[in-house]
Amino acid sequence: MTDSTDARPSSSEPDGPSPDVLFATLYDRLHRIAKRELARGDSEISISPTTLLHEAYLDIAVRDSNVFVDEARFLGYAARVMRGLLIDYVRNRQAVKRGGNFEITNLSTDMQESAQDAGELGRISDALDGLSQRDPALAEIVDLKFFCGFSFAEIAVMRGMSERTVQRHWEKARIFLHRSVRSELPQAGE
Repeated sequence: MTDSTDARPSSSEPDGPSPDVLFATLYDRLHRIAKRELARGDSEISISPTTLLHEAYLDIAVRDSNVFVDEARFLGYAARVMRGLLIDYVRNRQAVKRGGNFEITNLSTDMQESAQDAGELGRISDALDGLSQRDPALAEIVDLKFFCGFSFAEIAVMRGMSERTVQRHWEKARIFLHRSVRSELPQAGE
């Protein structure tokens, strides 16, 4: 039995549209997702939505074994790739701030706040990865709702389930993510 959230169909399933075709067809929607991701993120991120989108395309194109059974799964996957790129960007920037490029710089007063934001972003990313491993279907709903911006009704139609079921899955995913992020926070006195 194949996992219904796997982006690649089994050999018995017909091939879906290629990532190149989906990227061209869904470019405007993908660009809106990139804008939304950048708006949510760190205000110091200096890349444009177009750059983020094109970097995501390059990342997806390298994995030429990807075949997507529908547009929703492609959008969810692309949003996940963009999120990963942003997390890597923030982590690399934090590494540079901590001497990764061996330049002497002045310490800004907001460095601790940025470090906390990067830490929080890392904890959220780790929690989402944990959810993907534990329950890929819930992780896909998070991707479609939070990262792609689809409504519960739209997700219900895409997933072939009732809107109420999607809402229950969303709440279950939120609880899991909340607990995961809280468990990674340093405890008082540490």
